[in-house]
Amino acid sequence: MKNSVKITYSYYFSDGQIKAFDLFLDRGTLGLIPRPPDPAPTWTLLDQNQCRNCPLDASRHPFCPVALNFAGIAAHFADCISHEPAQVVVATPERTYTKDATLQQGLASLLGVIMTTSGCPIMEPLKPMVQIHLPFATLPETVVRAASMYLLAQYLRREEGQSGEFELGGLTRIYAEVAIVNRDFVRRLREAATEDANINALVGLDCFATMIPLIAQDMLKEIRPYFSAYLDQ
Repeated sequence: MKNSVKITYSYYFSDGQIKAFDLFLDRGTLGLIPRPPDPAPTWTLLDQNQCRNCPLDASRHPFCPVALNFAGIAAHFADCISHEPAQVVVATPERTYTKDATLQQGLASLLGVIMTTSGCPIMEPLKPMVQIHLPFATLPETVVRAASMYLLAQYLRREEGQSGEFELGGLTRIYAEVAIVNRDFVRRLREAATEDANINALVGLDCFATMIPLIAQDMLKEIRPYFSAYLDQ
């Protein structure tokens, strides 16, 4: 698609089966360009297991934007088990990543992109990290990327004459809200699957969302010596 960024997730299974999915992000906003299934399954309706902290009104937004964008992919893995092995290949415009992983791990990375770029108001603050998408990121990598994103956002706010909070309290609050969405969204996925691959992919994301605020400060203290050129002047 013109004026879009394409990310392709391909899953190669031991029986020769291949499942591939293209995500197209608007180059200017990083918003996911939707290609919803027709008809949309009932579990994607906003008021069907709506997240407790969702600010959207069903009269204006009849469908959950994340559910609607994930529905087509979720259907492909509805009967898959989370620990099934697969080779996962992620192609971005800049480079290609390959990992031998469980299906749960491979789906978590894909689901993370969809959740942050679909227009969910709670997930929206994490969208800037997709600009430098890092599939299969470790917890330390995610902490550094999340903290960098948050502090850069504060700098940009200050540049526009708004207040900036150069502490990590705001990031903690963001992830607390994200954790609520992750846990509540599981109820939707239970209606969309007979096996656990989709569900456990989200559980994996939730573990990251829960851990990041807990270890962020310690992690940044640990890497402080790396910045000696800036600090020891």
